[in-house]
Amino acid sequence: MTRLLLFGANGFLGRHVRAALTPDHTLTCPRRSECDLLTVDLPELTELIRSVRPAAVVNCTGRLDGTDRQLVDAHTQVTARLVDAVVAGAPDARLIRLGSAGEYGPVPFGQQVRESHPAEPVGAYGLSHLAATRLMETAVAAGRLDGVVLRVFNPIGPGLGEQNVVGRAARLIRTALARHAPEVALGPLDAYRDLVDARDVALAVRAAVRLPRPHPVVFNVGTGTAVRIRQVVSMLAAAAGYPGGIAETAPGPGAARSATVPWMCADVSSAAGELGWRPSYDLTETVKAIWTEAAGLGDSSSSRE
Repeated sequence: MTRLLLFGANGFLGRHVRAALTPDHTLTCPRRSECDLLTVDLPELTELIRSVRPAAVVNCTGRLDGTDRQLVDAHTQVTARLVDAVVAGAPDARLIRLGSAGEYGPVPFGQQVRESHPAEPVGAYGLSHLAATRLMETAVAAGRLDGVVLRVFNPIGPGLGEQNVVGRAARLIRTALARHAPEVALGPLDAYRDLVDARDVALAVRAAVRLPRPHPVVFNVGTGTAVRIRQVVSMLAAAAGYPGGIAETAPGPGAARSATVPWMCADVSSAAGELGWRPSYDLTETVKAIWTEAAGLGDSSSSRE
């Protein structure tokens, strides 16, 4: 079986990636206590990669918020370290990182955005991801690296955390049901987002591992459809059987970015043509899976072929 080195295997996306890769690959998944990509020195990381001898190194680590320095460290600096370590420790290995639609910044309302669209991020989050992508592209162009960036749009699914508005809504609705509260309060829900199931993101990673050379560096991973967040929260309330109201009066993380980028939607034709990947999970079943896990009703983490 093919050996892979997976970082961030216990995170929201990482656990789905691990599940998708396990059947066909031998995985080494260091915990943060064993290898923290934020602090590990280059010789130690290089030696780890050399010892595993992976066909691919997959990085699912990252941050959704933090200071400018924390975001640059988590995305840009970690990627720079991984590029150097892979080149030195396993020059034939493929490096796969999860990027973000935040790299694009504002895009034309109502349109799907292609990988070739100008990238003009609005803050440190998107900028730190874009700088990491540029590092990968530069290394690939120089012939130093076999690299793939999966530019993930808005991932949701089982295990979604409260840093995401849909995950936060699930927690608030669960609490409201327990307390018979007539209303839950969230921030503004006007933005349109391309919400892709985390299990589909995992299948895109699996496809990237198998991708033959040569290939493009950057692939959008989304659904090709933008949905208003208000609609998704309403779907979640319906799945939970919550009859109360949804107020949009609370301040929330990411509100400023949502106001600056009111629309985001992926063109996924490159992923379909080059990776042979298309999203397979319907939004309704994704929302039901989020609620099933949030409410502790069962296992919703299975991936598909």
